Amino acid sequence: MSKPISLKIAGTGRALPRRVMTNKDFEQFLDTSDEWIRARTGIHERRVAGDGETTAQLGVEAGRAAMADAGCRPEDIDMIICATISPEVPFPATACFIQDGLGMKNIPAFDVSAACSGFIYGLVVAGGLIHAGLYRRVLLIGSENMTRVCDFKDRGSCILFGDGAGAAVITPANGSGSQLLHSLLHCDGSEVEMLWIPAGGARQPTSIETAQQKLHYVQMKGREVFKFAVKKMEQVIEKTLCETGVRPEQIKLLIPHQSNLRIIEFMRERMGLPKDRVYVNIDRFGNTSAASIPIALDEARRNGQIVPGDLILFLAVGAGMTWASALVRY
Repeated sequence: MSKPISLKIAGTGRALPRRVMTNKDFEQFLDTSDEWIRARTGIHERRVAGDGETTAQLGVEAGRAAMADAGCRPEDIDMIICATISPEVPFPATACFIQDGLGMKNIPAFDVSAACSGFIYGLVVAGGLIHAGLYRRVLLIGSENMTRVCDFKDRGSCILFGDGAGAAVITPANGSGSQLLHSLLHCDGSEVEMLWIPAGGARQPTSIETAQQKLHYVQMKGREVFKFAVKKMEQVIEKTLCETGVRPEQIKLLIPHQSNLRIIEFMRERMGLPKDRVYVNIDRFGNTSAASIPIALDEARRNGQIVPGDLILFLAVGAGMTWASALVRY
């Protein structure tokens, strides 16, 4: 993106399942330990969805909270975008279920499938549509039920993920000075098999064989994903700072996708930021994919860690393989 877009994050919200699953719980059925998980990921616990806590329902709850925070009603929203890779059903879009759950009618509702980068992708889409004057209040949601698509016998992947939803109401800036200053959206489709669910679509339709082979669960090449994420985040950080002329010390808060504490620490050190300028909640929620950035954003706002005028940098790497950034003046 070469030109800033005037937009405002008018309100945020989040929704988290009631059940907390700790690393100690995994010790009961996996060859792992709390110490092993914490050392490699930084995760202590995560939320796991129960009955009724579906991707759409969590999205509805987060959306309601965001609208209340923004002081708007369902009839004020004119578009819903839901970022998710653990949809309510294969089709239609999870955003359609969210629209119905919020009591809305007729407005456009669609999903963005960019994995952990999904919320940033959705923010750029919402910003472009608002800038074009086509829509004025977009409800942007990241919602995931990742534990539903994890093999709980695969200790390399199931320990990483958690469930939850985060939401934001995106509106024109209306003279507030709020802006989407810069963004980068990328994808390398040649690396899809680095992190994916192989079956359940046109490539490998659902069958007894695909179920027996557990091809409907997340499959991940952990070391490769880690190296890819570190490399791409370094490139994104350098390009963002170079193209905007912003110095690291000017950024009030870095809100990265919560994938691995070691990756987050790499980003922090690369930018030379103190720990209190990087938002971390992976210890409590694990990797919630597209929901992680909006959950963190809502927490940071409500904790008073960002105020109007602050520069916020969002960063993410996800399946696809996708990677993205957005520099926002709040």
